[in-house]
Order: sequence, then structure tokens, then C-alpha cells
Amino acid sequence: MAVDGIGNARRLKRVVIVGGGTAGWMAAAALSRFFDDGHRTITLIESDAIGTVGVGEATIPPIRSFNAMLDIPEAEFLRETRGTCKLGIEFVNWGRVGDRYFHPFGTYGQDLHGIAFHQLWLRERARSGAAAAGEIGAYSMSTAAAQMRRFARPAAGAQSVVREIAYAYHFDAGLYAAYLRRIAERQGVTRIEGQITRVTRDGESGDVDSVTLENGTTMAGDLFIDCSGFRGLLIEEALETGYEDWSRWLPMDRALAVPSRLPGPPDPFTRATAHTAGWQWRIPLQHRTGNGHVFSSAFMDEDEARTILLANLESEPLAEPRGLKFLTGMRRKAWNHNVIALGLSSGFIEPLESTSIHLIQNGIQRLFALFPDLPIRPAERDEYNRGMHALYEDVRDFVILHYKATQREDSEFWRYVRHMDIPESLARKIDLWRHRGRVFRENAELFAQPSWIAVMLGQNIWPETHEPIADTLDPDKVAAAMAQMRAAYADVAARLPGHEDFLRQSGSWHHDPQAAVA
Repeated sequence: MAVDGIGNARRLKRVVIVGGGTAGWMAAAALSRFFDDGHRTITLIESDAIGTVGVGEATIPPIRSFNAMLDIPEAEFLRETRGTCKLGIEFVNWGRVGDRYFHPFGTYGQDLHGIAFHQLWLRERARSGAAAAGEIGAYSMSTAAAQMRRFARPAAGAQSVVREIAYAYHFDAGLYAAYLRRIAERQGVTRIEGQITRVTRDGESGDVDSVTLENGTTMAGDLFIDCSGFRGLLIEEALETGYEDWSRWLPMDRALAVPSRLPGPPDPFTRATAHTAGWQWRIPLQHRTGNGHVFSSAFMDEDEARTILLANLESEPLAEPRGLKFLTGMRRKAWNHNVIALGLSSGFIEPLESTSIHLIQNGIQRLFALFPDLPIRPAERDEYNRGMHALYEDVRDFVILHYKATQREDSEFWRYVRHMDIPESLARKIDLWRHRGRVFRENAELFAQPSWIAVMLGQNIWPETHEPIADTLDPDKVAAAMAQMRAAYADVAARLPGHEDFLRQSGSWHHDPQAAVA
């Protein structure tokens, strides 16, 4: 074995990405950004004959760090992807029919003397009443701005509460993949058109040696990244990795997606509206609105789901609804032998909290942290798989919470999810919250304290009482501080530009006159 670097390790030189779409081109753009030493090759194989699944049009704030890592200018990115800004998600009909709440990005208020703000808010609400304390959303900069359909990017060093705005994006996933492809190819990635008909494995190690295309071309590699979608061409069909089925907790297994005409200025938030056996997304872009109905085929047939979707559009559809089948869960190993699965080939959790693209992003960044030499060491694979499994379970539990934390009994579906058994990890969190509103994060969980607070309170899980330590602060001083916070959020939000005005003024708006009918 050739020596290259430390000890007897040999430099891993040939990376082959199987499949394009969002996952494939995110991986290609990121890897080529750093592997520019001339000693490694990155090849992406995809077929125009195989469609991609665009379920990732809404994101969460870490996408901004991914784009920044690639030196992507925000205004250019938004123009190229017809993107808009996202301050959070509005949930409709989840706790009870008619309920509405907002899950914001960012924080609630400011902690006082090390005591969590929401504990002080719970105490003030119990002491002075709900009207005096106000809704907890009144203490969130992102919520206040979203309610007024306003937006601004916090300037570096901002001193007012505008600095507390946290945001992500909505964008056209197909345009994002095309944008990343241009970046990746400029950085040296080679794209090969074609469908893979054969996968060859090493007889001794079991690693994937090469893939063969229908035209006879054979592509060898040291590391393969499987972005082939639900099929899992390498991770499952070739390596038989296995799949953990989570449908007993998340029984949604179908989705119908349809674009519709944008009815007006785009809102700076996603909306998720619960129906009788699932929920409907609404994602506003610059040129259209993305809509979809996620539902369980055990409780609703596709014809009824289509009728519900089309009946609840805000404007006329621009195409026929497109169907998607899936099984909620994840591969038993995201990294098996010399194959790493990203995106749908790795697993799927419905897009209720817009985590699909983040799971791809995290997988790429985790690969950077554990990037191997040859031979690949089991410890690197094991650590990667441990981290990805923990992340998927974290997302799984948070999404399950939305179904379990309901008071709805109006359909068989809602009765099932309300009374179903849940993972012990989630049951423990709910129990801690019910007693004194406690929220504890474990390890590097994706969803921080404000996210759990938003869903628990938004879906009517009220703690019995608050933390005893909250009683150590003078209640009148706390009430005055809270009133000052609430006024500051409302005042700043009212002075922000409208969302579309911001996009136009910042050079982020795409000016194609044909976009409105795309």
C-alpha cells in the first residue's frame, strides 16, 4: 500500500456520487469546494430520465451556514432559486380544530438573572392572568415580524431586538439543485449522464468497487455517496443495509404536491394546516406557492386526499397534483462499507418541520469531520452512524410531538395518534414539561428550548406550575421588564419593511416576467 501522509494510510482519491437532485448536488458543491488540491476526483452520475422528489422547499436556519460555507451570496441565491425568507411555521388545527399558533425561529424574550424567560412568563401569567402577560409569541422578534408580514436581515452589531430575528429560506428545490450544479462543475466536478445497471463489490472486503452504466461505462471509486432517493441503489439494493420502520408513530405514507399561482406578496413563513388524516403545507415562493397534502393511506384514500388538497388552495393550481409514496424511518446504517447515504436514500421524516435539507446538510458536514483515508476505519463509520441516528431520532421525536399533543377526537386518525404509545425519549420530555415547564436538551439536539415551548404551549400542554427559582425575582420588576420587551418587539416589527419590499430592495427578487406563470 502506498504511503501518503501519516502512518500507512493512503489518500482517498476517487469520490463517486450516485444521483443528483438536492442531495447529490449539495454533496458535490460542498466536496469540490474543499477538495481542490488536484489529487482527488469527484464524479456525479445522474439520469435525466429519473425524476427527483422536491420535498425540501422549506428549510431551517442552519441552511444559511451551509450556503456561507460555499461563499454563496444571499441575494444571488434568492434570485436564482426564486427564494423567500422564512421566520417560522404557522400551525393551524393541530391542538384543536380552529387553533392557530406560530413556531418561530429564534428565542423568546430575554432570560433574567439566569432564569429562563418562559418560566418568568408562566409565573406572570399565573399571577396576573393571560391578558396581562400576553401571548408568548409577543416576546419573539420572529413571531412579531411574521404576524405583520415584515422582514429585515439583522445587521452585524445590531443593538435593538431586531438582532433576535432568526430566519431560513423557502426556495424551489429544483432551481437550488441546478444552481449548485453550476457551482460544482465550476469547481471541477464531472457529471456523467446515464442509468446504473450494475454494482460490483470487492469479493474480500464487500466494499463497492465500481458501478456500470447502461452504455457500458464503468466508474470505479474509493468512496460512494448514495443520493439515489428512496430506492437506495447502493446502500440498500447492493449492500442490503436494512431499514428502521417508524410508521407506528408517524403513519403518514403518502403525499400529493401541486404548485399554485401566488395570490399576493409572499408571506415570510410556512403554513401547516391539519386535516382529517394528515396535513397540508403552503410554501410561498417568488413565482408560485408550493402546496402539498401529507396523509396516511390507512385512514384516507388518494382521491379524498386530492379533493381536500385542491379545495384548500388559496389560488388556482398550475399543474396536476403529483403523488409520492414513502415509509417513515431510516437506514440501519447511513454509512455502510464505503457507501454513505444522503437524503431520501438515508431515510425520510415527513417535512412537517422542514428538516429534509438539514439532514442532508448535517450528513455532509459530519462526513467532513470524519473524512477517511484508506482503508476506512470502522471507528469513523461507527461515529458517523451514531451521530446520524441520534439526529434522526431527535427529529422523529419532535415531529411525533405534534401528533401526540392534540386534543382532537374528530376522526379515526386523530384518535389513533392522540392515544398511541410514543418513544420513551419523547415521553420523558413531555412528563418533564407537564410538571414545571422544564425543557432539557441532550447532546447536540437540533431543536432548542424555544421550539419545544412553542409546540407544547401552542397545542395546549400547560405545565402544572413553574420553576420555584422563578419566585426569587421581584414580580413587579419582572412584569415591568416583560412589558418593556413586548412593546419593543411590536415597535421594531412595525418599522420593518414588508417581506417583498425587503427582497426587492436587497436585490434578491428575480425579474423574469415569465416567472409568474412558471
